[in-house]
Amino acid sequence: MSQSLARPGRISLRLQASLLFAGLLSAPLPAQDWPCFRGPFARGRANDDAKYPERWDVAKSEGVLWKRAIEGLGHASPIVCGERVFVATAVRKDGGAAELKIGLYGAGESVGAEGEHRWELWCLATADGALLWKTVLREGAPRFERHPKATQVNATPACDGTRVAVMLGAEGLHVLDLEGRVLWSKDLGALRSCAPGYPDLQWGFASSPALHDGKLFVQCDVHEGSFLACFDAQSGKELWRKQRDEQPTWSTPTIDVEGGRSQVIVNGYRHIGGYDLATGEELWRLRGGGDVPVPTPIVEDGVIYLTSAHGKEAPIYALEATARGVIDVHTEKPAQVRWHHLKRGNYMQTPLVFGAELYLCHDSGVLSCYDRGSGEQHYRERLGEKTGFTASGVAADGKLYFTSEEGEVVVLKPGSKFEVLSRCPLGEPCLATPALARGVLYFRTRGHLIAIGAPKR
Repeated sequence: MSQSLARPGRISLRLQASLLFAGLLSAPLPAQDWPCFRGPFARGRANDDAKYPERWDVAKSEGVLWKRAIEGLGHASPIVCGERVFVATAVRKDGGAAELKIGLYGAGESVGAEGEHRWELWCLATADGALLWKTVLREGAPRFERHPKATQVNATPACDGTRVAVMLGAEGLHVLDLEGRVLWSKDLGALRSCAPGYPDLQWGFASSPALHDGKLFVQCDVHEGSFLACFDAQSGKELWRKQRDEQPTWSTPTIDVEGGRSQVIVNGYRHIGGYDLATGEELWRLRGGGDVPVPTPIVEDGVIYLTSAHGKEAPIYALEATARGVIDVHTEKPAQVRWHHLKRGNYMQTPLVFGAELYLCHDSGVLSCYDRGSGEQHYRERLGEKTGFTASGVAADGKLYFTSEEGEVVVLKPGSKFEVLSRCPLGEPCLATPALARGVLYFRTRGHLIAIGAPKR
């Protein structure tokens, strides 16, 4: 099933050394890395003091370090580990272009049969975008169809400095070393991600894996047999699995290791909750909200921020990370709920905390800013006219970045007042959340991976 392909391009001695020792060392990832969906602990903030660009022009190659064509179609975000950037893609074997329908529309139909695919993981050099290797993870016809705005590889890989995990839903869970060799793969079954109650409206799997302390966590909320599972990242041995009474969701689990306990936190509709990292024991749960949960939970200073939308409710919750038991926000306010709004949440994007503010971007491009301590709304402003927003917002160097589906990046000044610093088009549709590392923004567009930043001297 799996094979490594040619490794064209020159590789620096430093990179060769890092690849050689990657399987031998288990030191923590450098703080500047962006190893998973939305970076460390899914917070969406660059974890360094580097200078990040405020404006660029892709059409004129101004501020563009390199631009690499990526075969196939995928919304899996790029991740950065050291001198390597990883990106997953699904390539039609007939050479045809996969349909992608962007914009604001409510149709939930599936894309018809698209023939056989190759699911691949690419490894590029951060310095110049040179292809170091690519590995085929699976070949064949997709087990399920997808939404016209989705792809056959929506989940973002995760790296712990020793190995890379790629979750392809019904096409399997795959773990590779940093040289592209597959360590193990697992078929997790018929993970049908569909519109709730409508199994024929297949939308595609999108929950990314989480790696922490040698353990790999996957959230598989699907049409039948939903579960949360933990595996030994090196061997693939299943350490625990918890069945969940849950309908399809598209949220990525979040690891929280603060507040005197370690937990994996999941969004949901019937079962939002926290589970003990080591045993899978349920610590707390919350029910209700939007019936198609997509945003990932984030934790800041001991507070969990959650949102969802679709259906009757669109909540925002600010919960104590030390919560216990069953929480019901529809009765008298529990002590472990800092604040909540039941009608202001968003559908697709994961929230962003920067400084004292919490930012939520609606898929219509309306950005709301709240005081994250009190829940008071500072503003609600539109980022773009008649365009959709799917990628989650990120932040670095005193700047906020929000990317429209048409590929315009809106750069904002953080704070309680709405202030646009620049608008920078990428030249192609973009639905993947960017990666940020060492002063560089990595955007995965319809057909390219684009590195934007100041030239290294």
